[in-house]
Amino acid sequence: MSIPKELYPSQDDLPYEEELLRNPFSLKLWWRYLVARADSPFKKRAVIYERALKALPGSYKLWHAYLRERLELVRNLPVTHSQFQTLNNTFERALVTMHKMPRIWIMYLVSLTEQKLVTRTRRTFDRALCALPVTQHDRIWEPYLVFVSQWGIPIETSLRVYRRYLKYDPSHIEDLLEFLLNSELWQEAAERLAGVLNDDQFYSIKGKTKHRLWLELCDLLTQHATEISGLNVDAIIRGGIKKFTDEVGRLWTSLADYYIRRKLVEKARDIFEEGMTTVVTVRDFSVIFDAYSQFEESMLALKMEEMSDSEVEDEETNSEVGVEEDVDEEDDRLNVAKLEKKLRGFWLNDDKDVDLRLARLEHLMDRRPELANSVLLRQNPHNVEQWHRRVKLFEGNPTKQILTYTEAVRTIDPMKAVGKPHTLWVAFAKLYENHKDIANARVIFDKAVQVNYKTVDHLASVWCEWAEMELRHRNFKGALELMRRATAEPTVEVKRRVAADGNEPVQMKLHKSLRLWLLYVDLEESLGTLESTRAVYERILDLKIATPQIIINYAVLLEDHKYFEDAFKVYERGVKIFKYPHVKDIWVTYLSKFVKRYGKSKLERARELFEHAVEETPADAVKPLYLQYAKLEEDHGLAKRAMRVYDQATKAVPANEKLSMYEIYIARAAEIFGVPRTREIYEQAIESGLPDKDVKVMCLKYAELEKSLGEIDRARALYKHSSQFADPRSDPDFWNKWHEFEVQHGNEDTFREMLRVKRSVSASYSQTHFILPEYLMQKDQMQTLEEAKDVLKKAGVADDEMAALERQLVPPEDETKGKEQSRVVGFVSAGVVESNGQKVTTNNEDIELPEESDSEEEEKVEIAQKDVPAAVFGGLIRKREEGDEAEDDSAAKNKDNDGHLGALERIKRRRQGS
Repeated sequence: MSIPKELYPSQDDLPYEEELLRNPFSLKLWWRYLVARADSPFKKRAVIYERALKALPGSYKLWHAYLRERLELVRNLPVTHSQFQTLNNTFERALVTMHKMPRIWIMYLVSLTEQKLVTRTRRTFDRALCALPVTQHDRIWEPYLVFVSQWGIPIETSLRVYRRYLKYDPSHIEDLLEFLLNSELWQEAAERLAGVLNDDQFYSIKGKTKHRLWLELCDLLTQHATEISGLNVDAIIRGGIKKFTDEVGRLWTSLADYYIRRKLVEKARDIFEEGMTTVVTVRDFSVIFDAYSQFEESMLALKMEEMSDSEVEDEETNSEVGVEEDVDEEDDRLNVAKLEKKLRGFWLNDDKDVDLRLARLEHLMDRRPELANSVLLRQNPHNVEQWHRRVKLFEGNPTKQILTYTEAVRTIDPMKAVGKPHTLWVAFAKLYENHKDIANARVIFDKAVQVNYKTVDHLASVWCEWAEMELRHRNFKGALELMRRATAEPTVEVKRRVAADGNEPVQMKLHKSLRLWLLYVDLEESLGTLESTRAVYERILDLKIATPQIIINYAVLLEDHKYFEDAFKVYERGVKIFKYPHVKDIWVTYLSKFVKRYGKSKLERARELFEHAVEETPADAVKPLYLQYAKLEEDHGLAKRAMRVYDQATKAVPANEKLSMYEIYIARAAEIFGVPRTREIYEQAIESGLPDKDVKVMCLKYAELEKSLGEIDRARALYKHSSQFADPRSDPDFWNKWHEFEVQHGNEDTFREMLRVKRSVSASYSQTHFILPEYLMQKDQMQTLEEAKDVLKKAGVADDEMAALERQLVPPEDETKGKEQSRVVGFVSAGVVESNGQKVTTNNEDIELPEESDSEEEEKVEIAQKDVPAAVFGGLIRKREEGDEAEDDSAAKNKDNDGHLGALERIKRRRQGS
């Protein structure tokens, strides 16, 4: 073969060729030669590669570079091109020496896979697995599985490859399962999946749980029920139901679906029924019920479609058979064939069972509430509320209700019950009562009172319901007898026997049930005698289970029967038994009844009761008792003692009620003794430690009182005192009142004083820092002066100059400040201020009196007189008015008689007449 000239070495190749002649086995020289000819055509480089590989056939670097260039050369060529054959031959030559290199094998195998040479590729994969060590097989298996998963590869070939692969790495069985499912090999897929689930050491590399694999197996078995054999599907799915509690409903529906596909319809119905009666969650029940109802609907629809198709044919056949029967009716009575045909036409063997299927579907829908309730009861059979709902489902069917109640009372353990188990017994008895069967109702109640309930109240409720049933049927003696039985205390022998057992039932504590005793005492009041009722009340008090209401009821009962002293003794026992706040109602009732009964006749005893009551009562509840006490003294006692009670009340009540108590105190004192008497009460209230807002209110009321009495200076002093509790920014009403007061009754000085106080109070409220004492401020000033002196000394200033500077630093005294300091605190000047022991007139508006004669007529000055307010006299005003009326009557008689008038009165009348 002639070699083209362009493939021969050129002039530029001579240096490389000379070096290779000297050392033809140097990889470095060959590689440098190839790098230098990187831009040359592939044919020339291929010659260099061939020469180099002939000299160095074991060089991996040369083979790898040569094969990569060969692969790049055929990248865009069709697989039928001759270059692919050359490439494959090159790979084969390379593998003669490179058969231990996995990278060369992978390049060759990938190339063969792309060439779609199935047999050659498979054999080459096998050669690679045989040539390479086991530790490097995982690099070959990955492209091998990709190759056998391609479309067009025979399934048997792929299956054999996967089986071989599982021998190498059994953990990838999920890949085989996926391949089997994609290849629709359902039998082997089911067997492999069942084997995986039976392997306790299996671990999913794809993160699938055993539960998910179970569901996949169930779906596989049910969807391909007719194509899979050899597996006990029923046992497999039931095993999953026992093992996995999550989504049990889906497993039951899968099992039923399996039988449906096997055309075992009745078996599928049994599975649905079994599933609904065994699941314990509402979600699983809903899944099964929905699948069951859908199955029945589909069966009904299918049958109706079949009937619509064959309806015409059946009508023609029936008409022909009817004609033959009319003709041969007498001759065919002994014909066995005809008889069998008639039997086959019986309704049980009728293929046209649409009505039956429709009835099945309706029955299933009607049973849904009952089945759902059964699920909830399987979750907790001790749920009382669910048993009540179950009974309500059978409303209108007494037999079913009785069976349900019987099952309920047998199933529920009172110690584990959720709810009140005694209500089941009561409802059970009421069911018999509603059907006029009182005897059986009593039997139910008799059994119910023997049950050991969790609490005494449950047992007491049963006894009360029993007694109320007897009352409804007018068996009053029976109701009383029941209450006597229920409240009877167990004997000593019974207590000893129960103590020996160690488990005390609630029946041992029943005799202390307050609910029973309340019903018992009501029955005795209505049906019994006074003595029997008192005996019941006394028994309640002896058992120490009485309540304040029972005490009051007992006392009211005695009062109704005119046993007043006995009623008061009951009240006394009540106030000794109970403490506050429970005894409050007893005290209020006791005191009001006592005062109403005896009034003034036993005043000292009433006082003792009130004193004892207010001593025992806490501060927050003592106010009503003090008011009641004071009312007693006002009505039947002394006014002075009433005032003393009010005074005690103001000290005893809590701070938040002191203001209202003082207001009541002041009002009563003003009405009884007159307004002047209230001054000391106001002063006492202001100094008693009331909250600031209450002190302000009290001062304002006090000021209004003084203003009404004409005491302007006293009212001004009160305004000034209460101003310290009123911030001008948040309480403008107070300052407006003071402003109006000064406008009406003050002068310029008092108005200025009010403004000064207002500024002072506003400044005190607006300060945000603590004010230092005066001596600390003086100390700071002295330190400043000392520092100034030190600086001047260092500067060389003389002492006399320093003194002058010191006098300059000290602020001058303000004359007004001196005046204010000399002013007496709380004193409002009227124009004269003492200065150095002498009185100096400071009022600029001096009044100049005219110098006139001292005659009596000229010195007469008209003085305005103002009537004294009626409130000053208090309760005495009524007596005065009564006296005035009497005087008016006498004055009318002696109207013209001046001899009985005084001299001053006669002079006044003469002047008026003149």
